[in-house]
Amino acid sequence: MDLLDDSVVPEHARDVKAEAREFAAEHIAPNAKEYYESGEYPWEVLEAGMDAGLVAQDIGEEYGGKGYDLAQVLAIAEEFYRADAGIALTLQLASFGCEMVEQYGTDEQKEEYLRPVAENDQISGLAVSEPETGSDLAGMTTKAEKVEGGYELTGEKYWVGNAVEADWLTVYAKTGDGEDRYSNYTLFIVETDSDGYEAEHIPEKMGMRASKQGHIVFEDCFVPEENVVGSEGGGFYVLADFFNHGRVVVGGHGLGLAAAAIEEAEEFVHGRNAFGRTVNEFQAVQHTLSDMRIGFESARALNWRACEKVANNEDAGYWAALAKTKSTEVATDCAEQGMKLHGGRSILTDRRIARVYRDVRIPVIYEGANDIQRNLIYRQSR
Repeated sequence: MDLLDDSVVPEHARDVKAEAREFAAEHIAPNAKEYYESGEYPWEVLEAGMDAGLVAQDIGEEYGGKGYDLAQVLAIAEEFYRADAGIALTLQLASFGCEMVEQYGTDEQKEEYLRPVAENDQISGLAVSEPETGSDLAGMTTKAEKVEGGYELTGEKYWVGNAVEADWLTVYAKTGDGEDRYSNYTLFIVETDSDGYEAEHIPEKMGMRASKQGHIVFEDCFVPEENVVGSEGGGFYVLADFFNHGRVVVGGHGLGLAAAAIEEAEEFVHGRNAFGRTVNEFQAVQHTLSDMRIGFESARALNWRACEKVANNEDAGYWAALAKTKSTEVATDCAEQGMKLHGGRSILTDRRIARVYRDVRIPVIYEGANDIQRNLIYRQSR
């Protein structure tokens, strides 16, 4: 049975899903072990993804992309993350932040910054989290002080995908001190070769090692006024809307990882003998595999329903939080059960199940930790 079959996928997204599956089988899965062990940035796989037209194509056709919608991006995510989460994250971060520039930026910004990313001449990134602040979007301390002709950024950002590799980032910074803490933030396009921009890789993550995150220090980093995305003070609201789309896709990260865990577990128990029979013949093992399937199918049905709701802007925050939380936690559970079924072999670092087990710990945190998602679910269901 094909775990990631296209029966729940909208018809218009099925072709790109098939392309993503073929690419993942040819370029991601065969290189996953090597890049996990080395922790190197997978430039060759990224370039192959660009050549295949599967990177940064969520940018609109008028700026050089294919205009992939949320369902198409989710379909790609499922396939990529089943093959390897670290490489998949690198491929999907290549255009991170572009959606906000496309929706809220000026025509000049779109032409100057979106087109090179869509045409795969540049890569982008998004800088929000800080060393002491993650999910509290209204608690960030990096400041943007108004000066002649623009702003000067001072502060630090952490966990920034492509902080070192990107040509430019969308940066979230504080521009006010009003009582309405949600109106104190603004988004800026910052070129990474700007004076006052310094970035270094965060060393040795336990999971998703083929994706590189960085620590940025801004010291009087000048950003011209024309690089404000949207309006001053509107950054929080732009970012909140962006994360609704992102959380549906992160749900796809979980679905791909859960599928990988189930596949590994089923293959192992059908090929392993114990007490005179194959391990899959034990009822306890069958129940465990059944529970993994129940969780996975429930999460996938919810995730694709949420995709439609968010795309149509129907209670988007509520559905996005549901999908992200359920799918990433099902992935965590499936990886845990897969480890148990592998027994002692689960702790061998060359095992795919061990890599999945490490990787699943990360999506429950990024795009808003799941405890924060539960707060959103409760508040938005009232």
